[in-house]
Amino acid sequence: MTTLSELNDDIIRSMAIGAVFSDFGGNINSLDFHRTADLLVTASDDDSVQLYDIASAKLLKTTYHKKHGADRICFTHHPSAVICSSKHNLDTHGESLRYLSMYDNRCLRYFKGHKERVVSLCMSPVNDGFMSGSLDHTIRMWDLRVNACQGIIHLRGRPSVAYDQQGLVFAVAMEGGAIKLFDSRSYDKGPFDTFLVGGDTAEVCDIKFSNDGKSMLLTTTNNNLYLLDAYHGEKKCGFNMDSSANATIEATFTPDGQYVLSGSGDGNIHAWNISNEPNKVASLESYIGVPTCLRWAPRRVMFAAAASSVLTFWIPNDAKNADEPASEA
Repeated sequence: MTTLSELNDDIIRSMAIGAVFSDFGGNINSLDFHRTADLLVTASDDDSVQLYDIASAKLLKTTYHKKHGADRICFTHHPSAVICSSKHNLDTHGESLRYLSMYDNRCLRYFKGHKERVVSLCMSPVNDGFMSGSLDHTIRMWDLRVNACQGIIHLRGRPSVAYDQQGLVFAVAMEGGAIKLFDSRSYDKGPFDTFLVGGDTAEVCDIKFSNDGKSMLLTTTNNNLYLLDAYHGEKKCGFNMDSSANATIEATFTPDGQYVLSGSGDGNIHAWNISNEPNKVASLESYIGVPTCLRWAPRRVMFAAAASSVLTFWIPNDAKNADEPASEA
């Protein structure tokens, strides 16, 4: 079996579809891998949350949440527990976030505070804290153990939030291409650094840190990607993806931080080697339309992509010539 330490351009080019899941009754809104277990969770417009074993490529469980819906989703540290944001009845109940047990399909806790949809959600890698960013122009800090909001940051525009891999720093992207960095232990003192991407008026819809903490990856609402130096904020490079009507794309780092993959409006998944001078190494046809959700597994040579109501798992095809286009396995 190929290991993460063996990742190279040829392996990236060889990635091909190994499993397809098309039993969703609506568009897939988000997906997340557990940090240490071989599990993937999805949330979709049919109000379902689905849990998968990525080692055996099997659907383990489906739960439905008709009252609140299922929008943004992320694992907690426990492999059977997730945080899910609501799409329905926000005005009525105000229960914008729920702490769910996939083991027995229970809601362990509701989190009230946001007045509009949550568009960014992330769990601290080191403790029970998590953050949410909403179209109500706020970022809220929470703790799984208590209902009440632990802190709030007001800002302009659509917010996007992400922790670094050590949980010491978090980044907030906001209107005008500004990226603000906060110390997780003293965020109430304000940001300790601010970067300006510049040259793009589109809002940032996703932000990710590489595992080594050296790089940040921004995706904008007009399908542009920017790779930034996480220490100094310099823009290393930018990629312009084809636009897609009413859909924003997602991009992802490989766990070694050497590659970036992104969906595009052309229906392909594009990959770049960013270890030195960024260069494009592959364009993989997704076969399922425009990939709007894309994540690389933390501990495996595989990634998951979702377009519309179809989920695909991608793995290396060792028998395939690296120069041939990827095909469904």
